[in-house]
Amino acid sequence: MENNYDIIIIGAGPGGYVAAIRAAQLGLRTAIIEKENMGGVCLNWGCIPTKALLKSASVYEYLHHASDYGITVNTDAEADFSKVIERSRGVASAMSRGIDFLMKKNKIDVIMGLACLLPDHKVEVTDVEGAKKTFTAPHIIIATGAHSRSLPSIPQNGRNIIGYREALTLKKQPKNMVVIGSGAIGTEMAYFYNAMGTQVTIVEFLPAIVPVEDADVSKEIERIFRKRGIKSMTSSSVEKVTENTDGTLTVYVSTPKGAVELSSDVVLCAVGIKTNIEGIGLENVGIKTEKDKIKTDSFYQTNVEGYYAIGDVVGGPSLAHVASAEGIIAVEKIAGLDAQPLDYGNIPGAIYTTPQIASVGMTEKKALEAGYEIKVGKFPFSASGKAKAAGTSEGFVKVIFDAKYGELLGVHMIGDNVTEMIAEAVLARKGELTAEEILHTVHPHPTMSEAFMEAVEAAYDHAIHI
Repeated sequence: MENNYDIIIIGAGPGGYVAAIRAAQLGLRTAIIEKENMGGVCLNWGCIPTKALLKSASVYEYLHHASDYGITVNTDAEADFSKVIERSRGVASAMSRGIDFLMKKNKIDVIMGLACLLPDHKVEVTDVEGAKKTFTAPHIIIATGAHSRSLPSIPQNGRNIIGYREALTLKKQPKNMVVIGSGAIGTEMAYFYNAMGTQVTIVEFLPAIVPVEDADVSKEIERIFRKRGIKSMTSSSVEKVTENTDGTLTVYVSTPKGAVELSSDVVLCAVGIKTNIEGIGLENVGIKTEKDKIKTDSFYQTNVEGYYAIGDVVGGPSLAHVASAEGIIAVEKIAGLDAQPLDYGNIPGAIYTTPQIASVGMTEKKALEAGYEIKVGKFPFSASGKAKAAGTSEGFVKVIFDAKYGELLGVHMIGDNVTEMIAEAVLARKGELTAEEILHTVHPHPTMSEAFMEAVEAAYDHAIHI
């Protein structure tokens, strides 16, 4: 009985640990297997420590602009890079310990080691000393996450050609940095290092930075980055990187105007992720994969009964909140509850640069490509009293409606703290609210959230403040 469970979850990231807690709440005897740290990449090497770094950067920027608010700072603010990194690691460690507490509180057995799937609903775990132990459960959830993807032509060395983990723990602040890729990781790290005083260049293969966002948002963040001194090279690719005798790097970039050579201290590769599906025994069980993802049904069961997969290892957005939602749905389905498939068309995205970016639903381009006749409304934060008072008037809220039925197709925000505002749009779309209902929802004044209502007003020619 000691090694037998109702459910075993492999991986303690935001998908795995949330699934484990929900399983325990539903009365299932639960075990979770983790090879490194509770909380996975998100708590230890992603979402949380990154936000701690970005907060330090924003505080540093505030101090340098204190005079804009009528405040005199007697001495110049200086950043202690090592202490900024130390604070970030401390925040991550505290959050990881919090997950340990939740496991104990919910009476979930935590098994540390490397997991390997076996037939007949078994999992073999190898601990740090090499000892092996086998555990069984009728339901096994794979939540092993992903790691930084490396370009074959630019192998990472962990020193000056790095991935996101090393970017969070550099011992010394570089004078120059080239960031390859402009998704959430690339742009957040570009903002952080630029704010701390590093000269940053972003190289993006596609025609715009943050390419999955609405075109207006991409243009705005590129303009703001340029104003801050961050250079963006779009429709460009890094062909190779060589190390010089003085320890610096030469970065060879192919651009629409020809070859360019950049000098840099560090190259950060932020071109996406590679799933952690190798070496976990998928072939032992016969679990099918496709394009680096485990194939599942809408309730996350694989082609082999009793084996499930959630999070980065399956298709869908590689986001912590998506993994958590998938974990809950999988467990509730296993427990016999009336679980409903996840609506992947209503997943919010967030990028924590300054200003922040948040979005949900279709971009304007996607809506037009889908054949919709649309109404578009846009409200700039430069017209927001709250944004002006706060000194954060960059950016806007953009809304896209189906002109025929008033359905809210998409919402795109760039501005101060908009990641805290996007949930209203997600809820409106979930509740299938029309433009008319949003127009008659009173928003508090003065707030940044008024911009959502004002953008809807603009779409329907009701705009008051623009």
